[in-house]
Amino acid sequence: MRILGINALFHDPAAALVVDGRIVAAAEEERFSRRKHGKRPVPFAAWELPVLSARWCLEHAGLRPGDLDAVAYSYDPALAMPAVEMGLDDPWDPIRQTYAREAPGFLAEALPGLDPERVRFVAHHVAHAASAGLAAPHPDSAVLVLDGRGECASHLAGRYTGGSLEILCAQRLPQSLGLVYEELTEHLGFLRSSDEYKVMALAAYGKPRFLTELRKHLYATGDGGFHAHGVPWAALTEPRETGREWTQDHADLASSTQACLEELLLDLARWLHARTRAGTLAMAGGVALNCVANSRIAVEGPFRRVWVQPAAGDAGTALGAALQLAADAGRPAAPMEGADLGRGWPEEELRAWLETARVPYERPADIAEAVAEELARDGVVAWFQGRSEYGPRALGHRSLLAHPGRAENLERLNHVKGREEFRPVAPMVLADRAAEIFEGPLPSPYMLFVHGVARPWRTRIPAVVHVDGTARIQTVDPAREPLVARMLAAFERRTGLPVVVNTSLNTAGRPMVDDPRDALECFGSAPVDLLAIGPFAVRRPRACTGGEGAA
Repeated sequence: MRILGINALFHDPAAALVVDGRIVAAAEEERFSRRKHGKRPVPFAAWELPVLSARWCLEHAGLRPGDLDAVAYSYDPALAMPAVEMGLDDPWDPIRQTYAREAPGFLAEALPGLDPERVRFVAHHVAHAASAGLAAPHPDSAVLVLDGRGECASHLAGRYTGGSLEILCAQRLPQSLGLVYEELTEHLGFLRSSDEYKVMALAAYGKPRFLTELRKHLYATGDGGFHAHGVPWAALTEPRETGREWTQDHADLASSTQACLEELLLDLARWLHARTRAGTLAMAGGVALNCVANSRIAVEGPFRRVWVQPAAGDAGTALGAALQLAADAGRPAAPMEGADLGRGWPEEELRAWLETARVPYERPADIAEAVAEELARDGVVAWFQGRSEYGPRALGHRSLLAHPGRAENLERLNHVKGREEFRPVAPMVLADRAAEIFEGPLPSPYMLFVHGVARPWRTRIPAVVHVDGTARIQTVDPAREPLVARMLAAFERRTGLPVVVNTSLNTAGRPMVDDPRDALECFGSAPVDLLAIGPFAVRRPRACTGGEGAA
């Protein structure tokens, strides 16, 4: 059973391939087109079909479009209502609905040989739910989906049993936690549907002094649903113009909204647990990328385990749609083993790229040791290893690495990446060392929870400690990530610190680096000291010792 999943309607277009219930490949179109979030530089209605990522998924598996048994499209136009009837102001909605209805034809044109009759529509929130409930390591779980919008709802609560989904509640639009957070993001001068994570970071600098007012507009209704609509943002604070400095009022509004969101999510989780008595909660949807809220659910909520899909945003619905069709066909999914589902290159191809680029390079005896030595000298390293990540987090395959013991490295990395000064960077740590340094849900392999940093360590690894004393960590399992684990161990031998700074390998406004060309361009344009690309090391010309491949 060969199923290609497609997300294309809103943002973050992506493709995923599932064969006999096994996840073979998944990738976001932005990594190929180099257009962040798949948005073209024209009105939002000109959405991007994930043609390049879909073709790559098929090529990776040695398949042609005609070999597919089904294509799962993560939106069902039959369930949609006109935006105006749902209380939404969306002038592009009629165009989107037309695109969705004509998706089989568009896909057949983009993938010659595909039979359009094999395209199946999967409801948007069902696709989100499947990406979590069917991919989680625990086969039976409660599932909670929250995002901006789907066809006519913004939420799904249910449970998976034996691969079958029972929907217990779905909140209809215009009530939407995702849209409320988008409104706040825009009010605070950031990009709507893109920069919500910046608001979460800004919240740590504020106090929740608007919480009482916000509770009048954002609250659970006691029946599994909620009210989230009509917040009078301008009555609370002046909007921030893009590019202007933020004020304490802006930080306080971010803090208040974040706190209210967390309270509401806890209420929804408690209702769902009371209905299911499940031990595991699986989460997806854009709201599930809010790692601060996830941590409160994990620590204060009623579930023993919380598992969040690493591609929780709309990109993940490509995978979820394919998994759902597989389950419907009696091919239940194998658990998702990791997020490294994108492109990778063998050593000989990486060498060919370096030769073509005519850059001096060397092949150290052990790239992990060479990188650890550079980091110990306080160098910044671009780390390009294995298959690229599916989802928004750099998880040790397309990363920028630095020394965590130098507080100034936070400002340094934000300068390299062209980011706001309040944005934190994350620590990666060996899984068996995490508990002595970080307090919170463990293991945490996908950077989807925040953890308190133990006080004795806050001064030892200041670059990764956020202003509120927390960090969004990635735990590294040596069995799953042996190269990263060797690098961490080598760094600790040199510095006594079992932690390395990890942030995504990209610069402002650009998607995460994906292929060797991207890596070389990023290295050439950013103040990075070493590029570790496969087993090879590329250094700044002044530092290159003239080893193998040196010009």
